[in-house]
Parts: sequence; structure tokens; C-alpha cells
Amino acid sequence: MLVEIPEPEVILSVILAFLIGLGGLYGYFRIRPFIKSKVELSDTSQVERLEYYERQLIDMKIRLDVLEIQGIEQKSEDPNIELKQFLEKLSKKEEVIQSNKVKNVNKPEKMEPSSDISDIEYTNPTDHVLHLITNKNMTSRDIQITLKRTREHTSRLMKKLFEEGLVQRNTASKPYTYSITEKGRTKIEYIKTNPTIA
Repeated sequence: MLVEIPEPEVILSVILAFLIGLGGLYGYFRIRPFIKSKVELSDTSQVERLEYYERQLIDMKIRLDVLEIQGIEQKSEDPNIELKQFLEKLSKKEEVIQSNKVKNVNKPEKMEPSSDISDIEYTNPTDHVLHLITNKNMTSRDIQITLKRTREHTSRLMKKLFEEGLVQRNTASKPYTYSITEKGRTKIEYIKTNPTIA
């Protein structure tokens, strides 16, 4: 059987075409990262859009977790009635203190340690919350309004106090109410006797 060998020019032209093709592919892949096509530009905008929606979903998941922790549900009556009563009592105490100061303007004041813990200025929100729930149970919403903080901040604070054993959570009622524990009372007494630490 005879095999016909092509002419040398044909073999050279095939080898040359192959080498030119390899060189072209090499050049294309070297230059490709620097060239942005319309398809790639639209891909980056879609990636940004997906990242945006992912962040939104994460934010919604966090909010749902916070709602589960707080156990918030609608109440038919005013949920802030206890808080309003508490604030009214505080304002009456402040009025009495102001009237006493006006009466005693000419008398020199004695520096005595106060037995009422409501006179202490709290710089630490933890101590302030413990003071608030010393005499009555409060919901996290009541505490949030009193502290003038965000719902998330209040939720994290109450979770921290619960984990430290300073407050106890009453899960029988909705929304949950918080009351102070013996460990929390001990801390408040310590702050009352050492007001420079508060």
C-alpha cells in the first residue's frame, strides 16, 4: 500500500497556520482581562443587585430574630399604660423635690447620702434598667421608650442582663416582662452605697 506524502509547501503552510492560531489564542487570552464587553458590564450590575438583595434578606432575618426574642404581639389595650403611670410618679417626685429646694433656698444644704435610688444619675444603661425594674416588671418596649434607644439595642441589653442572671424573663405573658433577680438587687444596692461608681 502506497502512502502519498504531500508536498513540503503544503506541510509548511499547515504548520504555519497552526502556529499562527496558537499565537492568536495566546494573544487573545493575554488581552482579554483588559477588555470589558457589554455582557460583562451587565454581569457586574447583576452581581451588585444580588448582593443588595442578599443584604436586605440578612437584615430582615435579623429583625425577625429580634422579634422572636422580644415576643412582640399586638395588645388590645394600651401597652404603655404601666410606663405612663411610672413616669407620672417620677414627675410628681421631681415636683416635690423642686418645691423642697425652693423652700430651702436660704438654708444651707447638708450633704447626706440619699436613701432613694431614684436620685442617682445613671450613666450606664445596664444600671439604669436594673433601677427601672427594681419595683415593677417592665416589657422591653417600656424599657426601650424610657431609655430612648433602638429596639435592637434594648433587645441585646436585655438578653445580656438575662444571661448574666441580673434579670429574669416572664415568658408566661406576651410580650415578655422582665423583673430583677437577687443578684440584680445586690448590684443596685452596691451602686446605691457607692454612687461614684454608677
